[in-house]
Amino acid sequence: MRPAHLALAVLVAAVWGVNFAVVEIGLGHFPPLLFSALRFLVAALPAVFFVGRPKVAWKWIVAVGLVLGVAKFGLLFVGMDAGMPAGLSSLVLQIQSVFTAVIAFAVLGERPTRVRLLGMAVALAGIGVAAADEGASGSLGAFALVVAAAACWGASNVLTRKASPPDPLNFMVWVSTVPVLPLLALSLLTEGPSRDLAALRALDWQGAGTVGYVAWVTTVFGFGAWGWLLHRHPASTVAPFSLLVPVFGMTSAALFLGEPVSGLRWCAAALLVGGVALTSLAPAGRAARQAAGEAARPTPEPAVQPEGTVPTPVHLVDVPAVERTRAGS
Repeated sequence: MRPAHLALAVLVAAVWGVNFAVVEIGLGHFPPLLFSALRFLVAALPAVFFVGRPKVAWKWIVAVGLVLGVAKFGLLFVGMDAGMPAGLSSLVLQIQSVFTAVIAFAVLGERPTRVRLLGMAVALAGIGVAAADEGASGSLGAFALVVAAAACWGASNVLTRKASPPDPLNFMVWVSTVPVLPLLALSLLTEGPSRDLAALRALDWQGAGTVGYVAWVTTVFGFGAWGWLLHRHPASTVAPFSLLVPVFGMTSAALFLGEPVSGLRWCAAALLVGGVALTSLAPAGRAARQAAGEAARPTPEPAVQPEGTVPTPVHLVDVPAVERTRAGS
């Protein structure tokens, strides 16, 4: 990989990691569900007019839009608003790799190898350590919401794998159109029209900037740059850079938000990142390779992953942002 390409891969990981601190700031300006709706609205418009018509069936766009956009991001933003720290959120979300493998086994019959099973066990141990650390000083309820968000992310990865979109950026932009109205409706029902209107009336440059960052920088730039790299390099070369996301997430939260990073949290980070690396980067089993081969025919394209997730080699199920021919505090 050329130095410029190497720098771009690190930049994308940094953009996705810093995103969690930006979301934390944005939640000071907007109710969580309204903030999530605005994120998808701004990501979809005006991009939807430039990416062309959808290249997969609408059933997949709607399914991924509801599971990833409404459930995953709704739970994540609500969890962070309820007290889940930004840095810890960037770390805990990586457990989506384990949920993806489990759901892929149940739905697609992709049996994990022993190395992946070991990685899943190590990652789950990391979640246990993180829960113990958060339980000592924070809200386990908020922690559980972010874990649930990771589970929804795993489900959306498998749905995207089934959809097999030939153009990941096109797919993600169209997916972004789906959550806007459901999230707005949920916001009106649970957060209240008066709170939403008050947030919009009080909109300032900082609030607008957080929406612009999570929509255009992490979504449009992040997806586009990641896809560009995966068009030019093997996924196994590019994918490991996403392991830097929680590193940048925890570091930016400490620098910009003053979040403390305890020894237990660093231990949890080491276990989670190590476990996710084993789960995501280990060779696939026979069933997964056969499924990937079928999905690759007739239009093999590289994957683009949603921010904050750990992308995997193209023979795996993980998306993140979005698996080849197959968005995300």
